[in-house]
Amino acid sequence: MASSAVRKKNEQALSMGEAVLRRRALRDLTDSQVVQAFLDGEQRAFGELVRRYDNRLVNFVYRTVGDRERAQDLVQETFVRVYRHLHRFDQTKKFSTWIYTIAGNLAKNELRNRSRNPLVLFQTLKQNWDADHRPLEWEDTQYKPDDLYRKRFLREKVEEAVAQLPEHHRVVFVLRELQGKTYEEIAEITGCNLGTVKSRLNRARNNFAQIIAPMVD
Repeated sequence: MASSAVRKKNEQALSMGEAVLRRRALRDLTDSQVVQAFLDGEQRAFGELVRRYDNRLVNFVYRTVGDRERAQDLVQETFVRVYRHLHRFDQTKKFSTWIYTIAGNLAKNELRNRSRNPLVLFQTLKQNWDADHRPLEWEDTQYKPDDLYRKRFLREKVEEAVAQLPEHHRVVFVLRELQGKTYEEIAEITGCNLGTVKSRLNRARNNFAQIIAPMVD
């Protein structure tokens, strides 16, 4: 009996150790490789996708709908749809673009279903940004207290200014300036062509500059 119990504990320990190693191995994979691992039957791979995108998607959706709890619900719905339809995902495309498109569409539907368009409040601006474009960042522990105060003040004014942009301008502005997405990714996420994306972004930047100028004089 004792030896059987010891053997069972050892087996459990080995199983737990293997699970930890598998999770660590998944973290070293690209998105495409994680997707393939899930399609090949590795259920932990989906958890890795959630780990990578949960916070980023919540912040993105929150910036669109202006309600963090609702944003969390919409992101959960995003992951449900991803889980159900991942086998249909075109793996020649970027997974990040696909999942952002799903979340963005849910966010736009949320706004359409409301009786009015709420002002969008942005609070969590510092994230893991894409390398191709360095968006607005705010906190830096190397700054002196006075510098941090000025940066926090500027952040508040930026939030107020962005909230006043029209929805179709606000979405491209957030994706480019705050999320660091490329023009091509924004085009796929919003369903617009590149020319429309660039035009909207240019107008959004001009409107943003006009709105924020008197705030920071």
